[in-house]
Amino acid sequence: MKRRDLRALADRGVLLTSRAVEAGWPRRSLSRALRAQGWTRLRHGAWAEPERDPDLLTRLRAVLLREPRLIVSHGSAAALWRIETLDGGRKAPLEFIDPHLTLRRVGSGVRVHRMPLSTRDVVERQGLRLTNPPRTLADLLRRGPRDAAIVAVESALTYRRVGHVRRAPLTEPDEITAALQSALQGSVRARNWLRLSDPLAGSPAETIARLRMYDADLHPESQAELRPPDGHRRVVDFLFRSAGLGVEIEGYAYHGTRDAHRQDIARYNQLLRCPEIRSLLRFSAEDVFHRPAYMIEEIRAALADLADQAEPGRPSR
Repeated sequence: MKRRDLRALADRGVLLTSRAVEAGWPRRSLSRALRAQGWTRLRHGAWAEPERDPDLLTRLRAVLLREPRLIVSHGSAAALWRIETLDGGRKAPLEFIDPHLTLRRVGSGVRVHRMPLSTRDVVERQGLRLTNPPRTLADLLRRGPRDAAIVAVESALTYRRVGHVRRAPLTEPDEITAALQSALQGSVRARNWLRLSDPLAGSPAETIARLRMYDADLHPESQAELRPPDGHRRVVDFLFRSAGLGVEIEGYAYHGTRDAHRQDIARYNQLLRCPEIRSLLRFSAEDVFHRPAYMIEEIRAALADLADQAEPGRPSR
């Protein structure tokens, strides 16, 4: 039997070894031939064609070619929708829902959730079937943990730049609530977590900063609008209005250029001139994610200092 070209046997850049064997390639020599031609092994029985990046989309296709009844879900669906997550998708397992409730295990690096799934919750995107944004977020809220779920929710509710692509909001809180209504387990806790979300949040670092303050019983305004002397609208990430304390959170991508740095300095100076601002604290994403106790301590100290200054005759701390 004449062997067919391996590329011709691939489906959108993914080749199943079972298909190559059916086309006449000897199983014993197939792996050697694939490696010699530059194919990349994605998982047992599936290879990516030469020069193709084994990205998330390609790895998902490798699973679905063998188990087409599965629906991309949870963290994998979030990544395809460009919804930010705490781990950024790094080393996360590929996630699917089996709406037939029968499949238990596909292989290493794959997590299959056996749960009911309505056809209205499924859409096609980039040649794959996956859960729509409201259902994806409902699944993440039901599963938890809290911080990761709320980061995803707030990312989906706002304009975000993810992977050098700026995308529009994907859903609304009411749509997520409706998706949670159909859940049989975990929906009460999930709805409570959804109530903690803030559609005004601008980044995962801001989300986590607000949650850390919430856990410490600190409740500032988010994305408070101010008018400095130059008349231009300014927004401070968090504002303890009665105390006059502003808090700014700087993301990982902060200060990409000198011009951006200059603009931020000017913005910072203008915020300090706003009548509502008596003091302004700035924290990095590293502070928020890795030193939250330090952030909370600094905020509490600043609030205490401002309270001392507001009471005439009170001895300074």
